Amino acid sequence: MICLVRHGQTDWNYLGKIQGMTDVPLNDVGRRQAEECREYVNSQDWDFIISSPLKRAKETAEIINKDLNLQIIEMEEFKERSFGIAEGLTLEERTIQFPEGDYPGQESKQDLVERVMSGIDTINRSYPGKKVLLVAHGAVIGTLLSTISNGQIGSGRTKLMNACISNIQHVDDQWKIHNYNQIDHLTM
Repeated sequence: MICLVRHGQTDWNYLGKIQGMTDVPLNDVGRRQAEECREYVNSQDWDFIISSPLKRAKETAEIINKDLNLQIIEMEEFKERSFGIAEGLTLEERTIQFPEGDYPGQESKQDLVERVMSGIDTINRSYPGKKVLLVAHGAVIGTLLSTISNGQIGSGRTKLMNACISNIQHVDDQWKIHNYNQIDHLTM
């Protein structure tokens, strides 16, 4: 079982700016959201935490881990998608400057899918039967959900909220989504 946790809010999330690989830390709301995630997952047994190496995901993982005291493993495969020169722009600014949605320097959708699915396959092969908390980013989790559901949910279809929780499991040689974008544990 893998519990996917999107990082808590950052100032750029609040302002509607696209972050990508820009290493933006959590804000106070994001830290509180991470604490609420910790309270939610604390009642379950986990084997370890995997995190993107970007600050907002690492800090979320560290806050969640406060009482669990698990090993945190950083995996490059779960860094956010690079949005090239669009990083730091609001939706309005992006729409004006890049009406087609093609951002110079952006990681291709196919490269993102291959990177993220390679990471999830590595977890499945390396830690069979383990319960994993995976702290990552909106485009990463959206890509996982979209790939697993053959485009029914996830990227382009589901706006994943900060600090949302989604659960997937590898059963009978395929990934299954138990739930996604769960936010009942959040008060903010």
